[in-house]
Amino acid sequence: MDIASIIGLLACLALMIFGMVFGKSFATVASFLHAPSALITFGGALCCIMASYSMPSFVAGLKSITLIFKTSTMNVPEIIQKIIDLSNVARKEGLLSLEEAASDIDDEFLKKGILLIVDGTDPELVRAIMETELVSVEGRHKEKIGFWENLGAMGPAWGMIGTLIGLILMLKDLSDLAAVGPNMATALITTFYGSVLANWICAPVATKLKGKNDEEMMVKEIEIEGLLSIQAGENPRVIEEKLKSFLAPADRGSSGEEGGGEENG
Repeated sequence: MDIASIIGLLACLALMIFGMVFGKSFATVASFLHAPSALITFGGALCCIMASYSMPSFVAGLKSITLIFKTSTMNVPEIIQKIIDLSNVARKEGLLSLEEAASDIDDEFLKKGILLIVDGTDPELVRAIMETELVSVEGRHKEKIGFWENLGAMGPAWGMIGTLIGLILMLKDLSDLAAVGPNMATALITTFYGSVLANWICAPVATKLKGKNDEEMMVKEIEIEGLLSIQAGENPRVIEEKLKSFLAPADRGSSGEEGGGEENG
């Protein structure tokens, strides 16, 4: 469970409620609850997005919000160390020995690359196949990211539509001037809801999904470079230094210290 996502979203909600009740009673929160406004803003934004996507893509986009609450299972230093271990095996026993090692690997992308190498596939073709899959994965990720970015753009727009509806209805009946203030406040609630949808929900979700996508793409690029280096017969220590260049300097010492130490001959 990603604690940062949970704490961040709950803290934002708490700050909004604090702003509503500060200097007033907790009952003030009820002034910000208005079913028609919520229906126009949230319902309108969601229906507009639904019209922009196919139904399976729309449902998949909604479901992707659960991804921000899941912690990443990718440990980049461990992945680098695994590749270095594979390079040691290949250097000692040959590329064909990697087929047995692949049976213990859960990462399907890495396993696929290993099997391509074992089959004697040309290095350029190996790169092309793996990069094609990488682009395909990134494309699916970007579709979900775009879903939340588009929904975030629709929120304020539909909030403004709701406000305009409220203002038009208010201006058509100014017989009771005492009701102008309350009616204006009600009309502005949809604008508030639109901003909440865009900045409390959509922006954090899209940003989190972008971060997860960037991390996965980096891991896959590391795996591609590592496997091609193994296929080229490079020294494990050289491979280690090459792959560590993907990491921030502070993280480079956390992968296996033994590296390719056994390989000098």
